[in-house]
Amino acid sequence: MRRAHTIVLLVLVPPLVAAAPRAAHKPDMAYLDNGTIKLGVDLNLGGAITYLSRSTEDLNVVNSWDWGRQVQMSYYAGPVPFTPLGKEPAPQWRGLGWNPIQSGDHFGNASRTVAHTNDGKTLYVKCVPMQWPLDNVPLEGTFETWYTPDGSAVRVRARLNNARSDKTQWPARTQEMPAVYTNGPFYRLMTYTGDEPFTGGELTRVEHFLTPRDPWAHWFASENWAALVNDDGFGLGVWNPGCYHFSGGFAGRPGKGGAADDPTGYIAPNRQEILDHDVVHDYQYTLILGDLKSIRAWVYDHAAKPAPPNYRFEHDRQGWYYANAHDAGWPIEGELNVGLEQGDPQLIGPPGFWRAEDAPTLYVTAAFKTSTPTAQVFWSKWGEKRMGRPFDFKVVTDGQFHTYAVKLSESADYRGVITGLRLDPESVGAKGDWVKVKAIGFSKDR
Repeated sequence: MRRAHTIVLLVLVPPLVAAAPRAAHKPDMAYLDNGTIKLGVDLNLGGAITYLSRSTEDLNVVNSWDWGRQVQMSYYAGPVPFTPLGKEPAPQWRGLGWNPIQSGDHFGNASRTVAHTNDGKTLYVKCVPMQWPLDNVPLEGTFETWYTPDGSAVRVRARLNNARSDKTQWPARTQEMPAVYTNGPFYRLMTYTGDEPFTGGELTRVEHFLTPRDPWAHWFASENWAALVNDDGFGLGVWNPGCYHFSGGFAGRPGKGGAADDPTGYIAPNRQEILDHDVVHDYQYTLILGDLKSIRAWVYDHAAKPAPPNYRFEHDRQGWYYANAHDAGWPIEGELNVGLEQGDPQLIGPPGFWRAEDAPTLYVTAAFKTSTPTAQVFWSKWGEKRMGRPFDFKVVTDGQFHTYAVKLSESADYRGVITGLRLDPESVGAKGDWVKVKAIGFSKDR
């Protein structure tokens, strides 16, 4: 592997402002050890991961200075600020809004584990998490996690069971999938940011150190992973194949410190998601313990080959969300049912990675009840921050399902690496207008 280079990136999210250490906390640990790695979760912190080490040594990589660290689930939604029954959030966290996390809250109240099992191969935990910015306000709902060691890795399945009394469909927000915090020695943040993923190309070091005015760095991880390693190149990687946007960095003095100390590295795979009041939201990720070569090799051995996307909205939104529009809510049953009564309604797809020459025609299976017979497709290109020029296509506005073959290759701008899609069903919405979408993708097999 060639020597990595360094990049300093702009940052877009609130800075880390840690709460005081929780000296009175008494852990209740549950462990799994497969002979290669040893995993520990704290049942008195909602089953969040607080320990991960090689089996042959006691070198924990996970930071637990306060309840906002660990390796844990963390979700975001409106309103901002979130003030249930008039209760005010901590001032420094007022801008986070609704933010339940697995371990506990800023004020030191721990999340409550309500069920757990451990059969020696998979450890399961169900908890009632806490709203991080608020003092002793639990989530209306539960988190569930399944942990399964696999060689030098831990496969994790995570689920939110939402049960909010507020039935508003708040706009999509960036989610941490998951939040990963490491100890001070693991401060070198490494990833791949190039446009030739899974070819062994040069790694990038994201060298960003947090200050009170400088929040976490953001980047496009085209191999869907990043790692925090020590000076010897050993550390913790996180891979989420559903995420291309990552955030991370380091806070405090790098190089020293353990699980109870303030210095910490941070990584989060990110994706925009709508979290309905009754949503069941699942995702999976993998933690990989080792040196950079072995972390990357594990990803390469398990990742699917990059391909143009095919979204079928049978049971969920597939990471799609909206601007100036809302859908009929959860559950998703075979289609997105989107009202178009606002100006400039947009359906926005999750980040992806494919080459235009491999995907010349986009197929859209949808029913349009719109005021105009023209829809538009936009796309984002590698290295560009904004969507390019739209590609218009004619639709039938009879409210019946049709499959449209949209020949994007006819656009001179549809070239190179494509990183996302957007569908505008009409340019200006009107009362009573709607679109129902069953599928969007590049496969003819509908």
